[in-house]
Amino acid sequence: MRAIIIEDEKLSADFLIKLLGRVDSSIEVIETFDSVKKSIAYFQQNTNVDLIFVDIHIADGLSFDIFSSVQIDIPIIFTTAFDEYAIKAFKLNSIDYLLKPIGIEELKNALDKFKKINFVKPTFHLEDLAKEYSTFAKQFKTRFMVKIGDNIISVKTEDIVHFIAEDGVVMLVTELNKRYPIDYTLDQLENLIESNLFFRINRKVLITMNSIQKSVAYFNSRLKVKAIHLEDEVSIVSRDRVNDFKKWLDGGIGL
Repeated sequence: MRAIIIEDEKLSADFLIKLLGRVDSSIEVIETFDSVKKSIAYFQQNTNVDLIFVDIHIADGLSFDIFSSVQIDIPIIFTTAFDEYAIKAFKLNSIDYLLKPIGIEELKNALDKFKKINFVKPTFHLEDLAKEYSTFAKQFKTRFMVKIGDNIISVKTEDIVHFIAEDGVVMLVTELNKRYPIDYTLDQLENLIESNLFFRINRKVLITMNSIQKSVAYFNSRLKVKAIHLEDEVSIVSRDRVNDFKKWLDGGIGL
């Protein structure tokens, strides 16, 4: 059985590959893609695939954009970090879904369903599915997959105090001051997490409102933020961001 994984988090893709090997050794993951653009380019030339695992929200867009650009008659299993109430739309015909972090029993059940409908053309309407998705769920990440030694765990967005760029790597920092590298730039993160809750105070830091204790006037018309686990040297709000930062603090307005 030949499968493709479309997932912009490398840890999540690697974890899924590992689980698939445990559940069914006959499954061969022939490609993994981390963007809508790469996926479209592949499927324009190749259709010799039995099954697709695809995250709903990818760094450069929604996975629905792939299937609206290329005709794909292949069974699809969606993966997502949204809760069960946001997933009702995906219980359709040959489509299944896996809620992150993916469990081995859930994966087994999804593969069993796939095997029952194998080689049957998917009969869902993409437009209806996309509409239902936008109705049930805001398109923001609610968790991140991170690695601790040989283990991969899920960190909820609500447990994050800030993201910080250090020496070319973006670190996720939690309330417990745990620090994990992630496979995103700060520019990508600004489009993936809820702007009402997070703000980019400078080129290095994307901070959550809940972590901010106070902000004070600073040299050259800037502000300095006092926040959980945030070092002084990276706590300055850039001058060109000060006005937007004040508005964001005042009403939680996404900017």
